Order: sequence, then C-alpha cells, then structure tokens
Amino acid sequence: MKNKAWIVLGIILGVVLLTVLWYWATYNSLIRLNEQVNNKWAQVETQYQRRVDLIPNLVATVKGAGNFEASTFEEITKLRSQWQSSSTVEAKVATANQIEGALSKLLVVVENYPQLKATQNYLALQDELANTENKVAVERGRYNDAIRDFNAKIKTFPSNIVARNLGYNDRTYFKAKEGAENAPEVKF
Repeated sequence: MKNKAWIVLGIILGVVLLTVLWYWATYNSLIRLNEQVNNKWAQVETQYQRRVDLIPNLVATVKGAGNFEASTFEEITKLRSQWQSSSTVEAKVATANQIEGALSKLLVVVENYPQLKATQNYLALQDELANTENKVAVERGRYNDAIRDFNAKIKTFPSNIVARNLGYNDRTYFKAKEGAENAPEVKF
C-alpha cells in the first residue's frame, strides 16, 4: 500500500513539475514575442524619423526653386511636429499616414516644374526620400509579421492561458489608410 502511495505522489509531482516547466517556457516565449514586436515598431519609428528629418531639406529645396503653394509646406511642417510629439503608436501611425499624403501632393506638384526636377539637390533628396519610403515599407512588413506571430501565440491554446495572466491582448496591425490605393489629386 505504501508503494502505491509513493507512485501516486511521484505522478502528481511529475505532472506539477511538467506544468511548471510548460508555464515557464510559455511565459518566456510570450515575453520574447512581445519584445520582438516592440523592436519591430522601433525599426518602423527609426525610418519615420529618417523621413521626418529629410522633410525640412526637401521643403527648403522646393521653396528655393520656385513659388509653390504655401499650404502644402505648412501642412508638412505641422505634421512633422505632430509626429514628433505623438506619444502612442496609433497616433504616430495616423500622423505618418497624413505625412505620406502631404508628401505625395508635394511630389505631384513638383512634377509640373521641370526646372526643379533638374536640380542636383532636389534629385538627391528625392532619391533619399524614395529610399526611405522603401525602408518604411519593409519595416512595416516586418512589424506586421511580428504582430502575426505574437497574436497567434496569445490566441492558441494553451499559451492563451499564460497570455491572459500576463494581460496580453491582440496587437494592432499596421494598415494602409483608406484610399491609399488612389494617387493624390493636385489642382492648380
């Protein structure tokens, strides 16, 4: 009879030990995935900052080459400041989408001024901005990949139990703003 008690106690302790080890491993993997999402967002932010840093040079070059619509410059300057002072991911994404629209309008306006397109400074800045936009797109994709992995992990059983204990919820994917598939319309 004593032998059976030791076997039952051993089984119970084995199950408890396996449960603790599973919880520990799941906890650590959720922490790693969460940090990966945070890292990917930091990479997106780095590219946005690069874009925001290029804007004053682009605006100054365009302004110096001709008389353009002042409202476009004011909008870009306002949005640049707004992005830098945004404190949440959602606010930064919304402002970044607005910046993209304003930059698109600026680039369309520039298309109508061949003397500007021919200047070395403008061409260099345009290339740099295009390079930055490509980097932004790549980093957004990587961010969304990290979000997918994180969201899948916190939703699947049994890791969803640990995720609930940690207070983890779905992270929001980076989505293009509505109407992004349409080119901006510029009227003179």
